[in-house]
Amino acid sequence: KSNMDFTLLITVLILLAIGITMVFSASAASSYMKYNDSYLYLKSQGLFAIISILAMLFFSRLNYKVLGRYALLFIIISIILLIIIFIPGVGYGAKGAIRWLKIGPWTMQPAEFAKTALIIFMSKSLSNKKSNVKNFMKGVVPYLLLMGLYFTLIILQPNMSMAGSIVIITFVMLFAAGARVFHLGLCVAPIIPAVIYLVKNEGYRLNRWLSYRDPWANPLKTGYQAIQSLLALGSGGIFGLGLGNSRQKFFYIPEAQNDFIFSIIGEELGFIGAVTVVFLFLFLIWRGIRISLYAPDLFGCLLAAGITSMIGIQVAINIAVVTVSMPTTGVNLPLISSGGSSLLFVMANLGILLNISRRIKTDGS
Repeated sequence: KSNMDFTLLITVLILLAIGITMVFSASAASSYMKYNDSYLYLKSQGLFAIISILAMLFFSRLNYKVLGRYALLFIIISIILLIIIFIPGVGYGAKGAIRWLKIGPWTMQPAEFAKTALIIFMSKSLSNKKSNVKNFMKGVVPYLLLMGLYFTLIILQPNMSMAGSIVIITFVMLFAAGARVFHLGLCVAPIIPAVIYLVKNEGYRLNRWLSYRDPWANPLKTGYQAIQSLLALGSGGIFGLGLGNSRQKFFYIPEAQNDFIFSIIGEELGFIGAVTVVFLFLFLIWRGIRISLYAPDLFGCLLAAGITSMIGIQVAINIAVVTVSMPTTGVNLPLISSGGSSLLFVMANLGILLNISRRIKTDGS
């Protein structure tokens, strides 16, 4: 067994340090106004960072092949968790959406676990199918049915961004396993009209689409977040206003420490700081792809590909929303945004990725 990929580990820790710093900077004012404690989010994020690092180290030592033995169990548990949040008094809601389970002071989003469960299950199952993955009925349809079940349960919360992530991860993993592009193309075709239907028949989704096309048409309501995000990014210039000197975090961008934290990074650290964060994520994704390519078996290859794609998709969606390159949706920035359970799941997945890296054999670095 070789040493783990320390360049990946260092990259993760740098991003985590940036995240803790920016969560404090973005939340101090609002936290003081709401809770009379400027350090509330810092203490929460710091605590979960410690727990998450321990989780990452645990999974980096646990042989990833063990996870494959419980792949079906993970799927069953994730589906049960996605169902029970609809039971009154069990699920926890905010802003009209029921997406969390509340366990004492801690809230967990079952969809986060569902993504990991799906990746582990598909990796194990597809590694056993081998050449059968090229058969449409045996190699593609079963996973589309599972994807459809997840999509339905998550869209009912409602959480279209998370449901969309599940769809993209499924297709990426099928492609990585060797499914025919023609088959995947046939499956994508009916998804497009389904998305159009979901957008048109839900008022807030349609408003988000219209505000994306022209945020200034309704600058105080549907286009408000997009405009404030652009103002933050634009006012940062090349070098930024300086750490802690953001103006938009003073109640212009709602919950600045969450989904729109990249806007605060751009405002305080400027173009240089924003590009540095993007580069670190690109480097992380490259190391993940490299681990997938050099994995010692097909299960490890697909598992690394799935984890890397999950993180890459989330990063791409978040930055696209912040830069108004796509309609506003609730996807946080991995390792950076505030959110304990999300951070825990991301770090656990990165631990699995590090464990796979311990077993690769290559002359390169």
